Amino acid sequence: MILFKRIYTKDESLYMFMEDLMKASFPVEEYRDLNELRSYTDNKKHFYNNVILDGDNPIGIITFWDFDDFYYVEHFAIDSNLRNGGYGKKVMNALSRNIEKPIVLEVERPIEEMAERRINFYKRQGFNLWENDYHQPPYRKGDDFLPMNLMVYGDLSAEKDYEQVKNKIHKEIYNT
Repeated sequence: MILFKRIYTKDESLYMFMEDLMKASFPVEEYRDLNELRSYTDNKKHFYNNVILDGDNPIGIITFWDFDDFYYVEHFAIDSNLRNGGYGKKVMNALSRNIEKPIVLEVERPIEEMAERRINFYKRQGFNLWENDYHQPPYRKGDDFLPMNLMVYGDLSAEKDYEQVKNKIHKEIYNT
């Protein structure tokens, strides 16, 4: 059974699992400074830093923000030793069952094969690709904006909700 366990820095072994998987799964420009992440984990009430468990076994991580009208998934990764075993689908199904608001996430543009595969995975889970010209602000000063797309599960539309969603993400997540 897939469970989401909200963790804090005091949960040392699970927190180290999360940090190690974050560093292994994402380029450094795609996640915030680890000291800042620790502070957000312990102090931001609407930020959820979760280890994904299958029973008692940690299999991945998912971080998300609970906003008034949608959830924003900031990071999602399955342990590399367990990928391609169906866990991604199980996690997305569990997430969509447990959250009653729309879910928004960022994906790399479909330029490379892995990005296309990732987008197609989310489409199979019921997400829609918004093709608006979206750029992820940098996590660190001096880094560049990254060209991305938003994907949405639930009752939001690119035509009427894009600007509001983009502005909320940029303000709350990236402090821009």
